[in-house]
Amino acid sequence: MPGPSAPAFFRSPSLITAAAFAALLAPVQASAQVAVPQGVPTVQPPPSIRPTPSQIELSKLIWSTIAAVDHANRSGNYSVLRDISAQGFQIQNNAARLGEIFSGLRKSQIDLSNAFLVPPTYYEAPRMLSENVFQVKGIFQLRPVSVGFEMYFQWEQGMWKLYGIDIQPVEMRSAPVD
Repeated sequence: MPGPSAPAFFRSPSLITAAAFAALLAPVQASAQVAVPQGVPTVQPPPSIRPTPSQIELSKLIWSTIAAVDHANRSGNYSVLRDISAQGFQIQNNAARLGEIFSGLRKSQIDLSNAFLVPPTYYEAPRMLSENVFQVKGIFQLRPVSVGFEMYFQWEQGMWKLYGIDIQPVEMRSAPVD
């Protein structure tokens, strides 16, 4: 039976010391901010540098976008898909328009969640179209119907956000018989 000496109840003296140190340091930091004379330009930190997504990050972007479209198709509510996208995407598409755009995919009743079971296969390497927009084309190889995709992501507010999308069912062809 856990008692006061069990790990869940352990209190580290170094945590208390760190908290006390932070409390002592806070007034010093506050006074240092006030001590900047007026008229002296302050140095701004550099703008966030746009990182190139790693293979894992790229897969997460694609899967999370597929998940958002899948949820929107299942619920009929495209506002979340719109809200998590880049501002340009939001300006071009309201929730009703997205419902119209994805109506064919929704009517085909393809279960997009199956795409989570396989890694995406790329038609070509992701490529930068401009300083802050990249394109990725590929397919989730599923049977009997695969899911082809073309997505555009824009660097906005310190993260990559959906900027454009095309998702299409792709019939798998059987090997030709000789």
